[in-house]
Amino acid sequence: MESQTPCPGCGLSFNCVCQCIPKLDIDAHFALLMHENELSRDTNTGQWLLAAIPSSSRHIWQRKSPCSELMKLLDDPSVMPYLLFPGEESIAVSDAKRIALNTEKKKPLFLILDGTWQEAKKMLRKSAWLQTLPLVHINPSQNSVYQLRRNQSDGHLCTLEVGAEVIRELGDAEQADRLMQFFTHYMRVFQADKSGHPFQN
Repeated sequence: MESQTPCPGCGLSFNCVCQCIPKLDIDAHFALLMHENELSRDTNTGQWLLAAIPSSSRHIWQRKSPCSELMKLLDDPSVMPYLLFPGEESIAVSDAKRIALNTEKKKPLFLILDGTWQEAKKMLRKSAWLQTLPLVHINPSQNSVYQLRRNQSDGHLCTLEVGAEVIRELGDAEQADRLMQFFTHYMRVFQADKSGHPFQN
């Protein structure tokens, strides 16, 4: 089969998925702090979370200095930032929403570390400023369906799945389901594309 020019939007050669990306209206801001290794990984799922949620932003993690745009965002008096990372003092997403919206009258901002589990732990360990943020955790409703990387650890979700679980725990199961439906379709299309042929149902 003749080689195809990759779509500049989704990067796929045989099956563009740009028109399939849902547009979600979330009453929260999602900030992805991406490990620089993710920039060159075509299996990165954070990009689809960003594409689906207009109220989101991407920032690149640097070990020696935090991203100035992210720091400006975290200091915004209209948001209440939380770091999505499990810990003894972490609270549920639903509690974070209640505190931010009802108590503080602010929009919750969820900072998600975008990288492998090992990279995420390194990012937190080497960034003192991250350790000052209050922690939130999710309670996943199902196991990961992510199939695009090898050696996935049991119980770990990819970035898009984490985002979907946050949305679900914010009380919007319908939008979380729409995001996961897209993701399931995308994985099938991606695997067909890497095999060099169009996706067929």
